[in-house]
Amino acid sequence: MNWNKLFKPLAVLAVLSLGFVNLTATGAAKWANPDLLVSPDTVKQNINKANWIVVDCRDLKDYAKGHIPGAISLGKRCKKALRDSTARVWRDTNKYEKLFGKVGISNNTHVVFYYGDMKTLTDATVGFWIMEYLGHDKVYVLNGGLDAWRKAGNRLDKKPVKKSPATFKAKLVSARYAPTDEIASIARGKITARQVIDSRTEKEYAGKDIRAIRGGYIPNTTMNVSHLDTLKQVKNPKTGKMEAVAYFDPEPVEKAFGKLDKMQRTIAYCQTGTRSTMTYMQLRLMGFKDPANWDESWRVYGSQLALPVAGEQWYNFAGLNKKLKKLEKKVAKLEGKK
Repeated sequence: MNWNKLFKPLAVLAVLSLGFVNLTATGAAKWANPDLLVSPDTVKQNINKANWIVVDCRDLKDYAKGHIPGAISLGKRCKKALRDSTARVWRDTNKYEKLFGKVGISNNTHVVFYYGDMKTLTDATVGFWIMEYLGHDKVYVLNGGLDAWRKAGNRLDKKPVKKSPATFKAKLVSARYAPTDEIASIARGKITARQVIDSRTEKEYAGKDIRAIRGGYIPNTTMNVSHLDTLKQVKNPKTGKMEAVAYFDPEPVEKAFGKLDKMQRTIAYCQTGTRSTMTYMQLRLMGFKDPANWDESWRVYGSQLALPVAGEQWYNFAGLNKKLKKLEKKVAKLEGKK
């Protein structure tokens, strides 16, 4: 018997099988809920339908310069139009019902939020999280925002769009909102079955960049991953360095959060609950069963002195006063030269 003839095809099959296994193991990560992101083609195919509304999350002046044809504006950036002056959601849901109804959004409307660039990306995710918190189950984000729309060969329009009024009724999903009391219980060890993600920068986490009375982080935080480190990375042709771009990519998200338990309640926070809405959306995309955004976040927590802080640092008011005095002198000199 010619053993070489017998084993050669088996060996080839084994190599191919190993190759397949390897490709499967190292292949591209995939979203569990990819439909939460939409493409320019999906927007183009549906934007003129009565039950679809596309919301431009940029400032009104940017909307007026050019927007996706058929898209509406809320009059302000979404993170301002949909929250109070302290960057927190309105606890009175009647305000949301009135606002969304006025711009033509009903409970049956498919709503797409889109952004302009990295600066307004989290405006779109603020809109996404708030609508999910209000119980709306047909909300999406245009992946790549306006950049993706233009690169797909689509034009912009300067004509303002106004939709017919509709009726919207909030059906709060309270689990998607993490209250400060819950975070305080986690910090004190009274609640343990939680995963907490700090979406701020390393400097904020370490207390070197303080944006409240105190700096530091929540005791028992599971991990600190800046929201920028979870975005698609491309090489800057000018600097040669890899930089984050405003596209949702499952690869860096899987790398950041893949080891977490998707069945356990997972809460994201940052400074004002803005960047962490992007983390919330990524958790939804990954299929986490009980994700939440801590709306009040560090601005509130770090200024309540009775609450425990890990790596506690105090705001340097003396240093700030020195900087203000130097600034006052510079302004006085400039005024004297006029």
